[in-house]
Amino acid sequence: MAVPQNKQDLLDAIRTTYQKLAVDLAGVPPERAHEATLEGHALGTKMSVANLVAYLIGWNLLVLKWCHAKTQGLPVDFPETGYKWNELGRLAQKFYADHSEQPYPALLQQFAAVHARIVALVEQASDTALYGSPWYEKYTQGRMIQFNTSSPYANARIRLRKWKKANDIA
Repeated sequence: MAVPQNKQDLLDAIRTTYQKLAVDLAGVPPERAHEATLEGHALGTKMSVANLVAYLIGWNLLVLKWCHAKTQGLPVDFPETGYKWNELGRLAQKFYADHSEQPYPALLQQFAAVHARIVALVEQASDTALYGSPWYEKYTQGRMIQFNTSSPYANARIRLRKWKKANDIA
């Protein structure tokens, strides 16, 4: 999928990648969702499908946090307070831990809810706000949203489909 260049392209990318991923996630048996058999986000680690969903929830929540802080004129600690861009594996571990006690169906519901909040955020923004000027360093707001929604959704889907095939899950 091409890199979105405007609001409509961004919405299409977020919706399309989410819908495809949601279908694949729905096909994971809940009793298998917490098996740590997927390659993790940090080198040499393993994660579960539930961890993968927690990771996506975590990044979506960060996008919402960043956007809210920016609209309030508050400073934003990118990527997250206490983390640097070269510590994303550690941040992934935090996301896993944040949701470790949640049953898989609840994670899917939370993912759907945060995805809907992202879509609403983009729908309320203008093309100019999303793509008119740099928002973080050289990146526009639309690009930062895409980096942390549709791109990881597509990556997650590749990981998930590989896992499902290796585990004979249709």
